[in-house]
Amino acid sequence: MTSDLQWQTAEATAKRITQHWDKPGEPGGAITLFDSKTLRGFATGGLANLTTSEPFSMDSVVRYASVTKHIFAALALLKSHAGLSPDDTLGQYLPELKPPMSQVTIGQALDMTGGLPDVRETLSLLGISVYNVSDADAIMAFLAQDGALNFPAGTEISYSNTGYRLVEEILRRKGILFEDLLTEHIAHPLDITFRAPETWFDIVPNLVPGYWQDTTGWKTAAAGLHLSASGSLTGSVRSLSVWLQSLLANNGPGAGVLKTLTAQRHLQGNIPSAYGLGTTSSQIGEHTVYGHGGSHAGYKTYFLLHPELDAGIALVSNREDTTAYMHALEVMSALLASPLPARSNALPDGLYSSIADPYWLKVSNGTASYLGSADNLYQGEDVGEAITLSAHMPMRLRWNGQAIEGEIGHAPRYFRPIEPNDCLKMVQGRWYHPESKAAFDIDGDKLRIGVGTQRASGQLTSLGAGRLLVELPDGPWKKTFCLYFQGYNVKLISNRSRVLNFYREECRSSW
Repeated sequence: MTSDLQWQTAEATAKRITQHWDKPGEPGGAITLFDSKTLRGFATGGLANLTTSEPFSMDSVVRYASVTKHIFAALALLKSHAGLSPDDTLGQYLPELKPPMSQVTIGQALDMTGGLPDVRETLSLLGISVYNVSDADAIMAFLAQDGALNFPAGTEISYSNTGYRLVEEILRRKGILFEDLLTEHIAHPLDITFRAPETWFDIVPNLVPGYWQDTTGWKTAAAGLHLSASGSLTGSVRSLSVWLQSLLANNGPGAGVLKTLTAQRHLQGNIPSAYGLGTTSSQIGEHTVYGHGGSHAGYKTYFLLHPELDAGIALVSNREDTTAYMHALEVMSALLASPLPARSNALPDGLYSSIADPYWLKVSNGTASYLGSADNLYQGEDVGEAITLSAHMPMRLRWNGQAIEGEIGHAPRYFRPIEPNDCLKMVQGRWYHPESKAAFDIDGDKLRIGVGTQRASGQLTSLGAGRLLVELPDGPWKKTFCLYFQGYNVKLISNRSRVLNFYREECRSSW
């Protein structure tokens, strides 16, 4: 493949993005463009610190969040000397895990096909705020309570951080620490500053705050969950770019890494996946690019690489509202002179639900939200097909005149417009989760969860057939999940966590 790369056009696109952040008193970010040898362009905008008014630069240190994943996968499999194989099961190394979780392979844990419930989202459904502190040992004990999966391993793809946490725990029990691997095999050889703090509150030199905005202005972001290797890494966009150049050059610390991480992965039935090991593949016209994004409270990151053309871009930001994936695609599209697909409005706006399953889909102005996780819709093979460009939440959907049908996460899905019912009056009162001692109350059309000043209230909307949709605030985000009632049992369903069962208050006497 040959292509005349449009470096100047791409840099101009990057500068248009960062200029939107150049407003008084607002956070910002930086974007770099590079080949394997040279930094070909960059753009910066906004502030690194709203307290000191320090401008954002290429050396501003941020939380990379899930961009960490590809680095951890490479170190764990290629550099740890732990003897791990993608075909090994988690239970071989973590005997406290119960089936079917224990039977998930390391490869499935890292390629998002394992069905592993996401810890952060599961805790959120129990009423534990994003701000509440959870340490690593308590999280492992929590995961060992119940071996349930969101879906049978290998049958679909859905994003979860838990697999990376579990593989990191395997290494830790062998005396191998992620930060030690990071320093020895990447940071020291490349003379860059990568750190992997254990918690949000650990001191990281030169780390800039992350910010989110509410109705009263910008707020400093924070999170309490233990930072596993699913998203603990910190550094600047300059340091990230140097590492990514090593991947493009395929030498030094980056030798052989892209080949391992981007090797084709498959679901059951030999269905190919666009998610590798901490990396995704995306199509921009005839071009295949590889990358990954990251999202922590107040931080957004993304990188895209085109190994064949020796080109890459990286983006970091300390503002919650940054649409990192879209910005990265825009810059790479300009670099390749290859337009992105047209946006699609083939699916009518509305709220839809499946017939016999607790799944729902909300369509609004060319965006589809599946089980509470939203993505933009683009035109597929024809104007009647709507697709997403996301590797970890691929959608391929059509409106057949009465329903939306197709695939999400490579699993078949069928949604009809919701037919609300009056199940609300039958589910009033308190519901308990005995293993965690959590509870919530249904009071009229509101769900109330938490204790004391942490008690939150969410709006309930009928999805029909014994299902209620909940929208509930959680720090800088709004979480959306479904209550799926089956007699005295209700299952809580969100995109990343589908394993919690609560029970009627009157059932407590039998526990």
